[in-house]
Amino acid sequence: MTTTIAVLSDIHGMLPALDQVLAEPAVQAAELIVVTGDHTWGPQPAEVLDRLIGLGDRAVLIRGNADRELLQMAQGMDVGLKDDPLTVWGAAQLSPAHLELLADMPEQLILDVQGFGFVLFCHATPRDDEEVVLVDSRRERWEQVLQEMPTEVQTIVCGHTHMPFMRLAANRLVINPGSVGLPYGRAGAHWALLGDGAVTFARTILDSNQLIEAVGSTSTFPQVTDWLEDAVRHPATDTDAIKAFGPRDGRPSQ
Repeated sequence: MTTTIAVLSDIHGMLPALDQVLAEPAVQAAELIVVTGDHTWGPQPAEVLDRLIGLGDRAVLIRGNADRELLQMAQGMDVGLKDDPLTVWGAAQLSPAHLELLADMPEQLILDVQGFGFVLFCHATPRDDEEVVLVDSRRERWEQVLQEMPTEVQTIVCGHTHMPFMRLAANRLVINPGSVGLPYGRAGAHWALLGDGAVTFARTILDSNQLIEAVGSTSTFPQVTDWLEDAVRHPATDTDAIKAFGPRDGRPSQ
């Protein structure tokens, strides 16, 4: 049984943001670090994977849809993203060791966590790595998404939508820690801590100018400056993100 877990998600190739979260005392003190996918698709995909690998057995890595897509593209598959410069570039940055890591990475994992019982960690939902559920998704949608969950699993931890939330859904606790690298809504690197049956949401404050400089001066992505200006300087608000994601959670058209 694991006592404390620091949950990180959606780093998206932003190494300085990851490093600052890893330096947090609560993260360093946690028995385990679980990263729920989308480590890549960003300006430093290989560097982020290397840092996570360096954590050894303290870190459990879940594969997200962006990780899967870069892996598939590197293997020569058409994933419908050949017009996206960051995806094409990112796939070319991954070494054979990185590709093997991503290929072997689980899409979900169940752990016995003190105070929570059996907890399922995944990227988007337990049944699909890019399915969308939101804090305001209707009850019927949650019941549909969670209908095949084992009865002993009463807590689900996911990522994918880059906005932190916690709610009861279909009689289960659902936790999304938010995004380390590309948060929507409040700036900063978002993460969460599970311990003794309690969930603590945390935010590591980042200086956007320093973050842009640190990433921009080291990434070899040709359009990194424009990408950082858009993603870091002018991120989507939570309202904008929920409005954009909403049609993908099956809600009726308004």
